[in-house]
Amino acid sequence: MSSLKRRGPLALVGCALAACAVWDVGPVRADPAPAYEILLERIGRNAPAQVEADALLEAAEARLRQAGVRANPELALRADGVLGGKPYAGWGEAEISLDLTQNLELGGRRGARVDVARAEVGVSALRREQAGIDTVARLALTYAEAEAAERRFALAEDALTLAVADARAALVLVEEGREPLLRGIQAETEAAMARAAVEDARAERDVAFARLTAEAMLPTPVTSVGAGVLDRTSPATLDAAASLAVRVAEAEAEAAERRIGRERAEARPNVSASLGVTRYQAEDATALTVGLSMPLPLFDRNRGNIDAARAEHRAAEARVAGARLADAADRSAALARLRASASRVAAGDMGVASAEEAYRLSRLGFEAGRISQLELRSTRVALISARDAAVEARLARVRAEIELARLQGRAPFEGGR
Repeated sequence: MSSLKRRGPLALVGCALAACAVWDVGPVRADPAPAYEILLERIGRNAPAQVEADALLEAAEARLRQAGVRANPELALRADGVLGGKPYAGWGEAEISLDLTQNLELGGRRGARVDVARAEVGVSALRREQAGIDTVARLALTYAEAEAAERRFALAEDALTLAVADARAALVLVEEGREPLLRGIQAETEAAMARAAVEDARAERDVAFARLTAEAMLPTPVTSVGAGVLDRTSPATLDAAASLAVRVAEAEAEAAERRIGRERAEARPNVSASLGVTRYQAEDATALTVGLSMPLPLFDRNRGNIDAARAEHRAAEARVAGARLADAADRSAALARLRASASRVAAGDMGVASAEEAYRLSRLGFEAGRISQLELRSTRVALISARDAAVEARLARVRAEIELARLQGRAPFEGGR
């Protein structure tokens, strides 16, 4: 203790740096996430959004089956001329009829109903496909963000190691009288800031791992990510096929058009045929009865529903036009971002190599006393920034590939390397 008092603030700085150097980072856990392709196979039809889309498609198919079913016949029993005044006081003059009535659904009612249901099945099928693509896109992005968070944590630990090493070198120069005590205090501050950056990176990494565990529906928490998707590349090309968003909008427009035909069919007179038998008690005779019935379209001609269906069809056509314009713009933008991000990755890697060499030379010069601590700190900060920028460039490339794959209706990195 007396020795520490004699050495004064310099000893305190050294102790602080030693504390940073031996900081306990806790036990090393090793439960790596499965490979990206394995997760794609596992998540498959089990994702909640996919299960929901499957159920909605099943419901649409059930409605299609129901749309083709004919209406049930009606059975009616009627007794006339009973329990009244003479000569109808009893059942002696009764006329008892048993009728079977069937709605004929003329005018294309059933066919129009089936057409609407079939179009809605097509919409649900495309939405199920879209749900699968969206699920895969979310998984790929979550995987990439977890991988990037793990790399940032490793870079933060490297930055802490460099800061501690530079601070120790500065303390040596301070003890030799070649640098003022202020440089040692500044070195301690930089090391403490690096320690805080490590803790922030650790928290971000744990959050990203938790999101990946939930998104991939893994039974055990992820604690590490191996070689994933950050270093993968994919050809920056466009195909001529329409995106799923456009195809869904077109299917919805077709369904809206079919609804116009259904409402027109509903406006036509609905004819029902009946066949029955009547028992005449007074004459002790039985006879058949036949009949046709239809409503008179005097008031309700279904014009409001027809106009509403036409308006909805116009709205659906407008959505198709908007989806096509947005698809063309989004594809061009995604392709441009993918190409730009590839160039940014290459430039970032070159920047990291240059920054590492600059720091190495600066460290040699600092230890030899040819450059100042401020210059060393500047090259170290530049190195840390270059490494972070390289990770961010790779994450931007993944985001661009995911967006382009979503527009093309495929899994990200499908056919990439």
